[in-house]
Amino acid sequence: MQITDVRVRKVASQNKMRAIASITIDDVFVIHDIKVIESDNGFFIAMPSRKTPNGEFKDICHPINTETREMLLKAILDKYNEAE
Repeated sequence: MQITDVRVRKVASQNKMRAIASITIDDVFVIHDIKVIESDNGFFIAMPSRKTPNGEFKDICHPINTETREMLLKAILDKYNEAE
């Protein structure tokens, strides 16, 4: 799997969300609405989610192993740091 495109849109927000990202995988599959969030321990990404009837948020899609999550995080944060 190769991340072939990353797009980051920084947002002016009073909460901890700093940007919204989209990634393209292998030039054939796109994931939109990945949130870049700043916490006391640094940045992390939150995958797209929806609210369930009982009020919980469930990811619509997500990596299933740490290696893939770290690859996504690095690609998105590299692009985030390049953006003005």
